[in-house]
Amino acid sequence: MTEVLAARSFRGPAAEAAIEAVHNDLDSLWLDVPFVNDMDQMTFTTAVIESASNIVQHAEPAGDREVELGVETTVQPALLQARVSAYYAKPPYGPMDASTPADDAESGRGLALIEALVTTVTFERQDGTNTWVLSRSSSQEQPSP
Repeated sequence: MTEVLAARSFRGPAAEAAIEAVHNDLDSLWLDVPFVNDMDQMTFTTAVIESASNIVQHAEPAGDREVELGVETTVQPALLQARVSAYYAKPPYGPMDASTPADDAESGRGLALIEALVTTVTFERQDGTNTWVLSRSSSQEQPSP
């Protein structure tokens, strides 16, 4: 198993305050792994925040419980990964593949942006939870022991 060098986890109501909390977690994460280059930090952070924001803005409850946002981030020697989850949510509507919307579209650019910023995006649904797994190969150099 690949060594996890740093990790953060957030879970709470899918509300605007959650976005700031996730952003703070990511800022803290980068302090633990300063050898991750600035471009990888910036692009990965943008993808995670965009994905979390999409849940806050668009996820609909599947039942009586409010949607919760979960974000688990890990840094491995050559991989940045985030599992961004919408708990107690309906399945997303529409295609799950990225496509660039028409020039005059008001929304729909999020998944295309996310896919442009990371190496892979996968989607899974299990037990009323929608999870997007964002992975970015990193060119970081680990510090010498």
